[in-house]
Amino acid sequence: MVRTMTKEDYDGVYALWMSIKGFAIRSIDDSRTGVERFLQRNPDTSVVAVEDGRIVGAILCGHDGRRGCMYHVCVHQDYRMQGIGKSMVVFAMEALKKEHISKISLIAFTKNDVGNAFWNRIGWTKREDLNYYDFVLNKENIVAFNQ
Repeated sequence: MVRTMTKEDYDGVYALWMSIKGFAIRSIDDSRTGVERFLQRNPDTSVVAVEDGRIVGAILCGHDGRRGCMYHVCVHQDYRMQGIGKSMVVFAMEALKKEHISKISLIAFTKNDVGNAFWNRIGWTKREDLNYYDFVLNKENIVAFNQ
């Protein structure tokens, strides 16, 4: 079952994130407070997939009024290749369309072979015409990759 994510889902979503090798977690943005702040700003666009009472997939999804963005798109390894990821993406896209958002972007690490294959398979376009830049405003927001 795919449904809108709520702040009560945090423990299950965090457990899912921690179960995925190579998944990147930010100390502030991905904390309970950080995710609750994101969901408060974007209450209807983030998604979870639930099987047997357990969160097996999640997408943080929001927008700035102009463009949507998906973060932390993931499905537990035991539940991949069953259409869960695509169902969650479609759910999030429909939620963004209801808010009159016409374009969505996301970032996938170049070393994320599983994720990149997924996005290609479901018809997303890899951009070759731009460069992506970051500037860190809060150096305390540390990124850690699951081993």
